Amino acid sequence: MLTHTETTVIPAFPQASARVQSLLSKMTLEEKAAQIVGYWLDQGGEVVAPMQGEMSGSAPSGALADITRHGIGHFTRVYGTRPVDPAERAAWLWAEQRRLQSETRLGIPALVHEECLTGLAAWKAATFPTPLAWGASFDPALVEEMAVSIGDSMRELGIHQGLAPVLDVIRDPRWGRVDECIAEDPYVVGVLGTAYVKGLQDAGVHATLKHFVGYSGSRAGRNHAPVSAGPREVADVFLPPFEMAVVEGGVRSVMNSYAEIDGVPLGSSAEYLTALLRERWGFDGVVVADYFAVAFLEIMHRIAADRGDAAQAALTAGIDVELPTGDAYLEPLIERVKAGLFDEAYLDRAVLRVLGQKEDLGLLEPGAFADGPPAEIDLDSPRHRDIARRLAEESIVLLSNDGVLPLAATASTIAVIGPNADRAEALMGCYSFANHVLAHHPEYPIGFEIPTVAQALTAELPGARVVGARGCEVEGDDRSGFAEAVEAARAADVAIVVVGDQAGLFGRGTVGEGNDSESLELPGVQRELVEELVATGTPVVMIALTGRPYAIGWAIDGENRPAAVMQAFFPGEEGAGALAGVIAGRVNPSGRLPVSLPRSAGAQPYSYLHPRLGGPSDVTATDPTPVRPFGFGLSYASFEYDLLAVDEEVSAGAAFGAVVRVTNTGSMAADHVVQLYGHDVTASVTRPEAQLLGFHRLALAAGESAEIAFTVPTQRFAFSDRSMVRIVEPGDVQVWAGADAATDATRRATVRITGAAHTLTPADPRLVQAAVVRV
Repeated sequence: MLTHTETTVIPAFPQASARVQSLLSKMTLEEKAAQIVGYWLDQGGEVVAPMQGEMSGSAPSGALADITRHGIGHFTRVYGTRPVDPAERAAWLWAEQRRLQSETRLGIPALVHEECLTGLAAWKAATFPTPLAWGASFDPALVEEMAVSIGDSMRELGIHQGLAPVLDVIRDPRWGRVDECIAEDPYVVGVLGTAYVKGLQDAGVHATLKHFVGYSGSRAGRNHAPVSAGPREVADVFLPPFEMAVVEGGVRSVMNSYAEIDGVPLGSSAEYLTALLRERWGFDGVVVADYFAVAFLEIMHRIAADRGDAAQAALTAGIDVELPTGDAYLEPLIERVKAGLFDEAYLDRAVLRVLGQKEDLGLLEPGAFADGPPAEIDLDSPRHRDIARRLAEESIVLLSNDGVLPLAATASTIAVIGPNADRAEALMGCYSFANHVLAHHPEYPIGFEIPTVAQALTAELPGARVVGARGCEVEGDDRSGFAEAVEAARAADVAIVVVGDQAGLFGRGTVGEGNDSESLELPGVQRELVEELVATGTPVVMIALTGRPYAIGWAIDGENRPAAVMQAFFPGEEGAGALAGVIAGRVNPSGRLPVSLPRSAGAQPYSYLHPRLGGPSDVTATDPTPVRPFGFGLSYASFEYDLLAVDEEVSAGAAFGAVVRVTNTGSMAADHVVQLYGHDVTASVTRPEAQLLGFHRLALAAGESAEIAFTVPTQRFAFSDRSMVRIVEPGDVQVWAGADAATDATRRATVRITGAAHTLTPADPRLVQAAVVRV
């Protein structure tokens, strides 16, 4: 058995202020350990973390004053574990922080962290679209604006650190946590994730990158399963979004992945958590453990003999703070240090980082909690709702349309059918407070206004008669509601059928953390319901309200298919209004698929970033080609592309220009996501057939043209060579503009990259710039 009983290298200490160094010098061993753990006040009731029930027995009991007598590092999910009135809880928190200042020996307040992936995870707080919908918007500016509004709410409540964004690159849609992810393209993930980081931190809340690294590459899309990615896939696919958020975004916190890569759990990997993250990238913030990840080194990964051994492995690797509690970093670690089995210097290193973070956040200032919380708190203000509406509208993807949309004014009777047609919970993701916590508390209302699709359509189309029928549930094989639904469709001018998912955790739902799937068919009997509605002859509009892409080729390209299909990835509290706006024509759809629409579960894992051997060929009977490609999305307008000019030659490590003209040839104003793609013609390792280089969301009036001048660093073509050094290699690359990753470009320009191979450093540019000229 591998144990961790020897320490041969003294860790390098982070820079720290005189105040922080003075605090450390005064600390007992127990006070040091207390600063690098969390305490979960409400742990044990509702399961919102993996194996929480099994782990809750190790939580300390007794009065909070006794539990925190040596101080405390974090308070875990003060607002986000059960429904509490925000104002009342804030008053309690301020009083508790003052108690820590006055009654503990060193007077150090607690850092408070919360989940904030789809908005602050607290009762009555605004719920925004899920990250997969951010990806569909291709709008980093709006994502940043959303993050600022979330951060403002968090600071108002005395929360200092948010456990978001998720920068895992989607590799397999069967994985339950796809709805927490942004896209299957690392650049899109990096750009939008970094925008979120900047927004949250501009509001004064530290962002936390999740889950470092490779978590989404698990075998067969199973949660917590081993990851078989090779070092090149890790370096070229999984790592770039994190590097961008560290170097470009200046993120202040990182959370480890539960996964193991080639047999090494990330929670014990000094290679990633210290050598790469800190020494190469220059990260100087705090690394926190995913919930119970330190203990999991013993009880799940079995690389530690006991909790003390697990604490040593994690702390040595570079995990500074154990969350959500102190199962390993309290008594087991203290005993190990006192026995001379572990160097206290590793503990000191982590404490210096934690105290430095608290200092940065203003928690060490004597008057930090003198003023008290705000008297009135509005976590779902008109500002929140406006941002939620705009992001939802930009994220709706129109997959097919035979002309039925937008609905004609003559549609006097509309049947709104399906398990997600009249359920507010269907609009929200796994980490929304409603589906994460309130699922355990059905006696509580959601706490803010969130109309259902049926309600939104009634408001959007006041002249129409809207009738409803559920038809079936999201899960199960009960078809008893089919007859009512079919009759409603027959009697209507058009039928809107809303199918899809129910987000939840660990078996409570069809998608979300722990809800992985062996199939990519719509859950339950929903496909049968749609097919029976189509058979009535009434035009059917199908809305897929989901947290993952499903294999719905039958609905898009099948012989007996709905007249139109829309995809919405949990669009949040304003999502129903956005869908109704698209159906009525008030909103011109502009969302684009951030992940390929799969042909089948058997074709997974699949990525549009595949080399030639990853596509269809004559030497295999299986076809991995997706039903709709990455970047795809229809509009009520039409667009023409022209690649006007591309620099013919550029030195490796420099940037080249590409000018694209786009014209709205339709009769309606519309937003369009302009996409610039590239391909490395011949390289020393295999390269993708198509790779998104850059993108820009562009608003065009009917008949209007614009030229977009992209400035593309050659670093966008970087890859790990055969020595595992990331380089820009000289040679020819092709560049073209298109509406999606499968665009059959009629004109591809060739750019010759010249000179010696350029070796990438953290200082290299990563972002493609776009300047727009109206013509």
